[in-house]
This record gives sequence, C-alpha cells and structure tokens, in this order.
Amino acid sequence: MPRHSESLVRNLARGAVLGMALVPVLVYIFTGYFGAKQMAFDDARVQASRANVVISANPDAWQYVAERFLDQIAEVRHQDTRTELTDFEGKMLAQIGDECLHWCVSDQAPLLDFGRAVGDLTVKISLVPILAWASFLGVLGLFVGLALVNLLNRHVLIPLERTRVANIELAFYDPLTRLPNRRLLMVRLDQALVASHRSQEFGSVMILDLDHFKVINDTRGHDAGDRLLIEAAQRIRTNVREGDTVSRLGGDEYVVMVEHLGREETSAARQAEMIAEKIRCALNQPYVLSSSKTAYHGTTSIGVVLFRGQQVSSDTLLKQADLALYRAKEAGRNAIRFFNPEMQSAIDSRAAMESALRQGLLQAEFQLYYQPQFDQTEKLIGAEALLRWFPANQAPIPPAQFIPLAEESGLIIPIGLWVMETACAQLKAWEHGPLSTLTVAINVSARQFRQTDFVDRVSEILQRTGANPAQLKLELTESMMLEHIEDVIAKMEAIQALGVKFSLDDFGTGFSSLFYLKRLPLRQIKIDQSFIRDITTDANDAAIVRAIIAMSQSLGLEVIAEGVETQAQRDFLRSCECAQYQGYFYGKPVPISEFARGLPCNALVDTFIPA
Repeated sequence: MPRHSESLVRNLARGAVLGMALVPVLVYIFTGYFGAKQMAFDDARVQASRANVVISANPDAWQYVAERFLDQIAEVRHQDTRTELTDFEGKMLAQIGDECLHWCVSDQAPLLDFGRAVGDLTVKISLVPILAWASFLGVLGLFVGLALVNLLNRHVLIPLERTRVANIELAFYDPLTRLPNRRLLMVRLDQALVASHRSQEFGSVMILDLDHFKVINDTRGHDAGDRLLIEAAQRIRTNVREGDTVSRLGGDEYVVMVEHLGREETSAARQAEMIAEKIRCALNQPYVLSSSKTAYHGTTSIGVVLFRGQQVSSDTLLKQADLALYRAKEAGRNAIRFFNPEMQSAIDSRAAMESALRQGLLQAEFQLYYQPQFDQTEKLIGAEALLRWFPANQAPIPPAQFIPLAEESGLIIPIGLWVMETACAQLKAWEHGPLSTLTVAINVSARQFRQTDFVDRVSEILQRTGANPAQLKLELTESMMLEHIEDVIAKMEAIQALGVKFSLDDFGTGFSSLFYLKRLPLRQIKIDQSFIRDITTDANDAAIVRAIIAMSQSLGLEVIAEGVETQAQRDFLRSCECAQYQGYFYGKPVPISEFARGLPCNALVDTFIPA
C-alpha cells in the first residue's frame, strides 16, 4: 500500500473514533428538541380534554374552567425546557383564549371545544437549556474521544507503524550494518540504469570484500567479526559521495554503486578508481575489535565495472564486478581491478567448459591413465591412476585446465568417485593375474575428502567392486591439513580401519609441518617433482631431498620420489636410500590397455633395469 494511502487510513481511523465520541451530543440535541416539543403538545391536548370534561358536567362554569385550564396549558414545561403555545398565525395562548370566549358567547355555544382549539396550536421551545447540556456533553465527548484516540495510537496505530517499518527494514536492509541489502540494491541499480540511459552519463558498480575475514571469525570469534563488519560499513559510507549507494550482499561482501561520473569514459574510470582507492585506504586502517585494544590490520580487494545506459542487466553488472574482484584477489589481494572484455571471455569459456565437464561425465569421456611405480630393486610395485579427459570431436584437455574448474564447481566430487570406482574395479581385474600384487594410488581432492559421507562412499565402493583395500592408496595434499585437523584425522583413521593406505602428495611445497607427520596415520610421503628436477645441479634441492628422506625414515614412513626423468636423478635418489620411484624415466602414464603390454617382461622381477 502507498505511504499516502496508509496515512489516509490512519487519519480516517482517528476521525471515526472522535466522531463516535460526539454522536451522543447529536442524539441529545435531536431527542431533546423534538421530544420536548411533542410532549408539550400532548400535555396541552390532555389539559384541553380535561376542560371539556369538566364543562360538560357543569356548563355554567365554562368561563372559569376555560381560564383555569388555559393558564395550566400556558405553564406546560418539559425537563426545564420552556414552551410557548401559539396558533398558526403566531398568536399567544391568552389571545386564543379571549377569542374562544368571545366566539362562545356570541354563538351561545354550550361549551368550548378546547380540543379543537389546541389542535390548531404549534409549540415553540427554547433551545438554551438543550444547547447548554449539549455543550457539556460535547466537551465530555471530546475528552473521551481524545483519550480513545490516544489509546488507538498507542495500542493499535503505533504498533502497526512499527511493524510496517520493521518489515521494510527486514525486507530491504541488512540487520547487522543497516545498509541496503541485495533486494534494495537491485531496485536502485535498475533505476540507475534507466537514469544513465536518459542522461548518457557513466556510473560504476564496485564489489569489495575483506581479505582473510574468515581468520577473524576463527581466531577472535564471531562477535569480533560482526564488529569488523559494522566498522567497515561505517568507513565505506563516510568515504563515498552523498547519494551513492552502499549495500551489503552478505558475509564480508559489500557493493558500492556510484552515479553521475560524466559522459567521458576515461574520466569516469578515473573518478571510480579514486573512490575505490579512497575506500581501500580507509579499510586498511587498524581496527580495534575488543576491549584489549589490540589492533587488527586488514586489507580489502575491490572489483570495479563501469556502466552507461541499459546495455547490460543489473545481474550481469554484478557478475562482471565479481569477476574483477576475483582478479584482484589473484593479483595478491589488497588491490583494485577493473572489468574488461577479456574477463568476460574467460567467464564464457569457463561456463562452456563446466557444461562440457558435466556432459563428459555423462558421456564417459574420462579415462584413467596409469603411471608405473618401482622400488630400489627396479621391481614394479604399483601405479598412480591419473585422470584424462577426451571430449568428443575435440583435442584432449590437460588436467591443469579442467581439474581446478571441477574443484570450484563441485564436479570434482562425482568425478572423484568415478575415479575411485574405476581404479578399484581395475584392482579386482588384476586379482588373479601377474599384476595381482600391485597397489593403485589415486588423488583425492580436498573438497571430496571434506564431504561428510566420504568414509561411507569409500566403504561402499570397496564392497561393490570387491577390490582388496590394502592395494588402494589415497593421496592427500598438505592443504587438506590446514583446517579441521581433528576431523581429518578421524576420517583418515576410519578409512585406514578399512585397510586403505594414505600417501602425502607434493610434500615440501606446502607447510610441511612435522606436527602433521607425527599425528596423521600416513604410510608414505611423496617428494614433489619440483625438488627432483634440479636435484643434480641445485645444492639446496639436494639438501631438501636428503632431509625429507632421512626424516621419513626416522618416522618409519615410506618415501617415493615423483618426476624422476633421468638416470642421474635416479642414481642420486638411490644414493640417498630413496625406496620408491615414479617418473618418465620409468614410464609415462598410459591407458590400461597399454599398461601391462608396455611393461618389459621382467618388470615384476628384481633384475629389471629400465632402458
């Protein structure tokens, strides 16, 4: 309902209450006047009838009786309201009586028909007493009405108004920062696009978030996080122009909409950048989030997009600004980035690849390639299953291109389950052949591992395929250990109870914490190929590899080196007592149809030496 309509309804309600309080006044005036008039007239008729009765009984006394009853009729009163009896010509009652007497004597009538005489009379009533009482009742009704209006306001209209305002606040404003929420932002952005189309002036949309905001919630609690969000909102509002819109989308993400940046694009971009830089500097100032006065130093990343007219929708503008924000984070955070068409091309390419990934999973376009693993005696001990994608009618897409997208989109979960089931099915197929003792290692993504039902899925796949759990090895990366370590350990122990082994992949490239090695139920450490590549020419890489091997041996862990491509690298690793190897020197990843066929016949014996 429009605001003016609501105000009209409230005023009508107040008027109705006052009107109801004044109704008794009007009722009293109406009944007082007409009731008194009618009762006076009826009393006059009664007196006249009595006179006629008396005169009929004693005709000689007619003159006395007439005068007496005329006096009584003249004194008719009703509730202190004075009445006057006149005829239709306005003659008073005494004059009427004289005329009646004269008429009676001249005509020698036996009696005076007072009833007929009174029938021609009218009644005049003085309104002074009625109006006096009406005024008293009116003032009393006014006070009662005002009291009722006050009660109506206090218990009905004001609560309704507060409820209406609260509903508006809830629908259009963020309850924490009191900033406009996404719904109100979209309304204002649509209006800004229309205004920009008319004026042909540029505007800008900026999306920003607080870098590493999650750390505040995790380390100082959500109360400190809320205070940071409120303080950030106040700083943004004080560093934009009057009339600009500042809104909170949710979490630590804010949107600033700026209008009237002029008709020249370069100048508009410069102004938008100045506003964004002003906001960035303000948000980089220290925050005091608790009574301990310990300052928190934070930064912010900002994505900016310009608009003019209605060439793109408001939703598209937000997506473009969000992409620019993503680029700012990629640049190391605490940065400002503008959207450009190349970014849009990246969006379209990403969307197309995500759609193709979904289709590829349905159309069985994925394959597992197997890369052999050997021990110190050059005996084949296992293989790592590596995912490959062969889209229909297209060139193969490298894992470095589609694996990150699968992680972001969540498709890595169904893809990862397919990889695990396919590898376990292959273990079952090798069960009674010359490769029956091989282990198969598969990579598990952090997103897949963090699924609450991951342990159950592993158990179901092992039961469904009939694979030997002891021959399955799950490779985890160090990044998985950074959060929720207790949950990680619990899952690993539950899976280890099934008989499955764990290997820590790419060791040395992450945090490489000894704390993890001590607590995690690991069986193996895999040295990252970045250390193996220059192991014979870089003394630092050589020292790191020696340290990793020595530490692992002291902890009772197996060590496997990946990326072994030359005999010199293999010889160095052997001199350091590295137990297992994987790399192009031993064999490239190949499909399962070529894996066994490509191995030398003595690959399963201790005397095998690669060519």
